[in-house]
Amino acid sequence: MCSSISSNKSAALVAILLLGACSRAPLPSADPDLLKEIESIRAIDNHAHPVRPTAPGEVPDRDYDALPVDHLEPQSDPVRLRSNSPELAEARRVIQGGDPGKVLDQLGIGIMLANRVSMGPGLPRDRFLWVAYADALMYPLANDSMIHNSDQKAFFALEEKLLQRYYSESGVAARPDTLDAYLSSVVGPTLERHKQGGAVAEKFEMAYLRPLDIGNPTKSEAEAAWSGRGPYKDLQDYIFRFIAVECGRLGMAVHFHSDAGAGGYFNVSGGNPMLLESLLDDPALRHTNFVFLHGGWPFEHQLTALLTKPNAYADFSDQNLILYPAELAKTIRAWLEFVPEKVLFGTDAYPYSAEAGWEETGYVAAKTSREALAIALSGMLRDGEITRPRASELARMIMRDNARALYRLP
Repeated sequence: MCSSISSNKSAALVAILLLGACSRAPLPSADPDLLKEIESIRAIDNHAHPVRPTAPGEVPDRDYDALPVDHLEPQSDPVRLRSNSPELAEARRVIQGGDPGKVLDQLGIGIMLANRVSMGPGLPRDRFLWVAYADALMYPLANDSMIHNSDQKAFFALEEKLLQRYYSESGVAARPDTLDAYLSSVVGPTLERHKQGGAVAEKFEMAYLRPLDIGNPTKSEAEAAWSGRGPYKDLQDYIFRFIAVECGRLGMAVHFHSDAGAGGYFNVSGGNPMLLESLLDDPALRHTNFVFLHGGWPFEHQLTALLTKPNAYADFSDQNLILYPAELAKTIRAWLEFVPEKVLFGTDAYPYSAEAGWEETGYVAAKTSREALAIALSGMLRDGEITRPRASELARMIMRDNARALYRLP
């Protein structure tokens, strides 16, 4: 009798498991024709770190990032970014490096926004648009009190070095006596030079240095901090807002790193894009466009709500490196069902290692993006949310047209 009961229980358990398997939603799939169409779109890459070619004996290019991450303490790398991942192995087989323009052709990218301290030779200006760095301008005082780990120690040293470079380029020998003089002789001229040099945006890697909670201090509070009589954060926040207003005046966007970053010490909660909502709601900044790079992951659902703000945009760069297409498709679909004209394609092509250069990571990100977008649009088609012509229109918007409108490109 006991064996009969045990047998009946086993049969019931098998039946329950089979029922669950049958009722489970099928894995998402992409319409082949739609995927082929998306693969044919010559894209605009909203965010990347291309490395310029250097001749034998020349100093290797380090301007691809104001805060390069190849020196950080070891962390647990995402599976897809590990040197032995099949995605990177495929990229190494397919991509032929060397000429940056030819690399873009292999990636199906017409224009790449290059996040770099300076452009330098070797990156054709008709294919690579400059995104400059403005973080260093926020930290004109001693930064020792902000250093809590080895990553921040290295990062602030790099920011201080870059600020000295901006001083030199501005013709200023040392920190001015007053905040007004600093803004007028260093910060403003640096932004003007970037604009004249072709920059379409200023990039902030603030989340690597401090949380994104930017306040709105008065000028007197900022001046007190300048002279050492107030919180240093007041001065940083005031300078950031000055930069943001100037970017709006100059027609440059403001880019934020807004996802879990590299390094085992990265403050993930401090990178939550919801911390920046007050900026988007500030009437003084309504003429400045803010772009959330990497889509705020793992806070991508909260970021969805921010896209209703008229000056808020997001790309899914980096998510396409660490997530597989089916998972990324969920985020893309949610954004497309909400405010599709605010969504941008980006790769975050980056030289992480000898096995994963900007060419290889760009390949993985571009391939994943196209597959994920196809999955998202195919699901919307199957569910009757959009028509086939609308799917094609959305594909062009995400891969190219939204960026073209945001940066006023021909």
